[in-house]
Amino acid sequence: MKQIKSHIKTVFILCSLFFVLIGNAQQLETLIDEALTNNPEIQKFELQYKRASEKVNEINTIPNTEFGVGYFVSEPETRTGAQRFKVSAKQMLPWFGTITSREDYVSSLADAKYEDIVIAKRKLMASVSQSYYNLYANKAKQEVLTENIKLLETYETLALTSVEVGKASAVDVLRLQMRQNEMQQLKEVLQQQFLAEQTNFNNLLNRNNDVTVNVIDSLMIPSEDFDMNSENLALHPELLKYDKLYQSIEQSELLNQKESSPMIGFGLDYINVSKRPNMDFTDNGKDIVMPMVSVSIPIFNKKYKSQTKQNELQQQEITAQKQERLNALETLLDKAINERISARISYATQTKNLQQAKDAEDILIKSYETGTIDFNDVLDIQELQLKFQINQIESIKTYYVQSTIINYLIQ
Repeated sequence: MKQIKSHIKTVFILCSLFFVLIGNAQQLETLIDEALTNNPEIQKFELQYKRASEKVNEINTIPNTEFGVGYFVSEPETRTGAQRFKVSAKQMLPWFGTITSREDYVSSLADAKYEDIVIAKRKLMASVSQSYYNLYANKAKQEVLTENIKLLETYETLALTSVEVGKASAVDVLRLQMRQNEMQQLKEVLQQQFLAEQTNFNNLLNRNNDVTVNVIDSLMIPSEDFDMNSENLALHPELLKYDKLYQSIEQSELLNQKESSPMIGFGLDYINVSKRPNMDFTDNGKDIVMPMVSVSIPIFNKKYKSQTKQNELQQQEITAQKQERLNALETLLDKAINERISARISYATQTKNLQQAKDAEDILIKSYETGTIDFNDVLDIQELQLKFQINQIESIKTYYVQSTIINYLIQ
């Protein structure tokens, strides 16, 4: 569990480098900690690990002791008397080191299960962060639409004034109103999408779906990216799990070799003998006690040879699976890095375009003061400005979502 907490602490520190949550917004770190504590999937993997660890106690046993009781229906006569009944006990013992090999094998399987916990927690942290950024982007878009609706209302007032003095037509007013209706529709759709994403977020934290999630008001792309060490990818728990599985096969083969060895058994037979009547001699009616030693030899050991071959093939399969997963993770990392770079480029471009759109808007306002304004230009500039604002928000979201993927892979 210390390893898991170390992973969590590392990511929390990195998250703090990305942004500062202000006002009454909930701390993402706190939300992630709540998810790690309450998420049922994490609890499932932790229980699986405990169950796998408990199996060590299950296999730390020797075979059942055999007891037998027999009664002679027809009592055989011996020199010392008639045999009446027989009691026997027998205990088989595995070859030296077999039980230890079983414990090592089960422990290695438990170690592989432990990596499932680490992987699940990493994935959960990434999912919570990505959902949070989706909520932020949705809220930011709603605010942008609200601002643009107010801007169009201002232009509508200007248009009505222009209509009164004959410098604009009623069509211009209607077009501005239709544009407002369209933007109001987009805002309402976003509100429904926010509720759906909020439900997803609350489910990740295993709490009621209607709990309100307060997200940060503004989020900016940092001036510099955090340092990355792509060599850490080789230590990713998804890959370490394959190493643990490979080791479990090695332990399985050691156990197979031990189980192919003989088993030794120790036993004791007790036979009750009745006295011969009207006779007096030494050992008359003396019971029989017979210690026994037995050996179980696997003469036909084709089963163990087959298991050895299966273990070799399974190790080759695990090696191939690990390489396949490493290739997939490298591709995912490279894609995330490139998309984050693209998000930064897009953000810079949208910021420049947005400033130019605002300059154009200022020119239109000055044109109105001189008595000339084209409301077609107003709608065009407003549409471009909204497009740049939405794209800017998407760039920010993409940057942070890709950062969570990079965190998942190399931190």
